[in-house]
Amino acid sequence: MKKWLWSLAAVLMLSSVLAGCSGGNDEKASGTSAKNVKQELTLNAMSEPPAIDPAMATDTTSGWVLDHIFEGLFTKDKEGKPVPGVAKETKASEDGKTYTFTLRDDAKWSDGTPVTAQDFEYAWKRVLNPETGSQFAFYLYYIKGAEEYNKGKGPVENVGVTAKDDKTLVVELNAPLGYFNELLTMWTFYPVKKELVEGNKNWAAEATGYISNGPFKMTEWKHDSQVVVEKNENYWNNKEVNLTKVTWKMVTDATTYYQMYKSGELDLIQTLPTDVVAQEQSNKEFKNVPYFGTYMYMFNVEKAPFTNAKVRRAFAMALDREALTKNITKAGETPAYAFVPPGVETSKGDFRKAGGEYFKENAEEAKKLLKEGMAEEGWSTLPEVTLLYNTAENHKKIAEAVQEMYKKNLGVNIKLANQEWKTYLDTTAQKNYQMARMGWIGVLLDPAVILDYYLGESPNNRTGWKSEKYDSLIAQAKVEQDPDKHFQLMHDAEKVLMEELPFVPVYHYTNTYLTSPKFEDVVYPFNRYPNVKWAKKVSE
Repeated sequence: MKKWLWSLAAVLMLSSVLAGCSGGNDEKASGTSAKNVKQELTLNAMSEPPAIDPAMATDTTSGWVLDHIFEGLFTKDKEGKPVPGVAKETKASEDGKTYTFTLRDDAKWSDGTPVTAQDFEYAWKRVLNPETGSQFAFYLYYIKGAEEYNKGKGPVENVGVTAKDDKTLVVELNAPLGYFNELLTMWTFYPVKKELVEGNKNWAAEATGYISNGPFKMTEWKHDSQVVVEKNENYWNNKEVNLTKVTWKMVTDATTYYQMYKSGELDLIQTLPTDVVAQEQSNKEFKNVPYFGTYMYMFNVEKAPFTNAKVRRAFAMALDREALTKNITKAGETPAYAFVPPGVETSKGDFRKAGGEYFKENAEEAKKLLKEGMAEEGWSTLPEVTLLYNTAENHKKIAEAVQEMYKKNLGVNIKLANQEWKTYLDTTAQKNYQMARMGWIGVLLDPAVILDYYLGESPNNRTGWKSEKYDSLIAQAKVEQDPDKHFQLMHDAEKVLMEELPFVPVYHYTNTYLTSPKFEDVVYPFNRYPNVKWAKKVSE
């Protein structure tokens, strides 16, 4: 395997930090011993998780719960590095294309039965089964025969995932993949129990009867209210788990959940209300963590007026991103003039810096392009535009500011509409929109996992835009073993995307948090929500 690819995985999530350093002092001050502290933590998921099913989850909310109740062959340590999870031993062939995983003897499901290699084979092939309809199946395309099976062009027998016995799983790849162990930490690669899944088609819709294999097990799911998980005593590494109960509330309104944190009803919140970020920055409970992703507005290129490339570029050039990030979001976000965020180191420096910006904000040029685009389409009046966003106070404020900018800089009056998250995902997946808010977070620190979003056959690409050249460049980049050539192909692909602009990049993320000083050892990953596997409450 190429050393640069392994080092790429090793530097992932450098921004992972630990919280609650003052816990020891709090414990002494309160006169409460740690043994008498109730090990319970309350978080805020903000919305209902659309799918607590490893095969079906496509969003960070569902993934947040899944990451705590399941474990893959590999998992993450406190520093965010991939370490053995269910796999106690991993052997790679000399050519880097065949992996043999040996499972732990003490790996068990939450019902006490053994986790087997067959569970992994079944789960991965279930993701790839076209009838399952998994939108993240493409993450398994690195596996031999996987893409063909998922697209109905090959049999399941040709998929390179084989359980040789209960504890041995052999995986064959199309080409060497240096970050394969890192990829295996993603929820799409988690095992599921065949008897459970096939015995109840709604097995993942309720907490009753739900079986998983991670540090926690789901014990309650009151839809649109809360999800509760409790310590899984059958988890092989349960000695590292301190919390006995974790609750995710579902409070959308930022002001409300901020007040709930201040009153002690919530122990940790993220995405603070924009109007409190400045005052909280000096608070020891405040954290601002880079987040490897991009906030954007997608265009439906199959619906007017965004069928026209000049109109799309005009809308991209008419936004004042500095004003948005400094006056509206206020959390240290970086204005985005490309898709791939900063954070990927190459031999030429940061990938984003090396690639540069693909356009500049220019209201006069934007008006000119809009006029030209309308003339090309024969429009004397621009078709009415509605901007759709998912219900959240911060998204609303940004959308309202964007609405004003388009009115001022383009002379265009757009309408705003919002929907709850689950409905919103369905609406955008069906392409029943013109322009819609979206965010994309890279599961790995590589441009490929960001640029994957706009692949022609990616189910996450809800724009209707396709480019054979773009798809080809990314396919070449994924198997290219020379680092400089790999990143150059990524730059070439991003250039194609930014010329066509099926979206408006707005800013590159940061995450803002407030965490109660009563807790320590909360981990804040670079590309996931907080991990509380090791968290401990040190005072009441």
